[in-house]
Amino acid sequence: MTSIYAQIAAELTAAWVAGCVIGFERSFHGRAAGIRTHAVVAIAAAATVMVSLAPAFAPGGSFPGGTPMLDPTRLAQGVMTGVGFLGAGVIFKEGVNVQGLTTAASIWATAAIGLLLGLGEYWPGAIATVAVLATLMMLRWLEEILPMQVYAWCVFRFRVAEAPDNAGLASLVAGHGVTLRELSYARSQDGAILEFSGNVMARRGQAFEELASTLRTLDGLVEFELSRIGK
Repeated sequence: MTSIYAQIAAELTAAWVAGCVIGFERSFHGRAAGIRTHAVVAIAAAATVMVSLAPAFAPGGSFPGGTPMLDPTRLAQGVMTGVGFLGAGVIFKEGVNVQGLTTAASIWATAAIGLLLGLGEYWPGAIATVAVLATLMMLRWLEEILPMQVYAWCVFRFRVAEAPDNAGLASLVAGHGVTLRELSYARSQDGAILEFSGNVMARRGQAFEELASTLRTLDGLVEFELSRIGK
């Protein structure tokens, strides 16, 4: 009996460590779901799958001695479904920007790792933990090196008398390596303001900062907005 409890403690501890390690990476980057959330998810997943390995009064398979046990596949399915709702709670939309997708995926992966460790599969759990960490940390560095396209939602409001035409506006932003896409137009304040809105694309994030510096000194521009569209 003591060996069984020692095994349970070891499996829960392994799940807790895996959750803490992954959660630390999320906390370090300022995400709401950090160490505690990931650790609890891992422990809960491990504890849930342990229920399937313990005698219980429920139909399903049985131990060699004939003691009924729960179906581990159904328990695992319930855990992953429930954690999916938890992951949805960390996803939020701010304007046109969607945040939290990576954290939601890490929570879901942490639950899967907890299930592995709860079954005593230490090596698969360790490999999965390393793979998740490598994805979160190393690929972040790789994304900063690789060429990419950066998008933003833009709004430019000009006084009508001083508003440029499409070619003039496109030339202005092109000077900073920014391309206009899918523009829409509107007039407001009894026709005194001409508004351009749409998407802009650049191949480096600093291009929007440089464009914003120029726009702040532009005559005739009443207001502008550049909202980076995250991944």
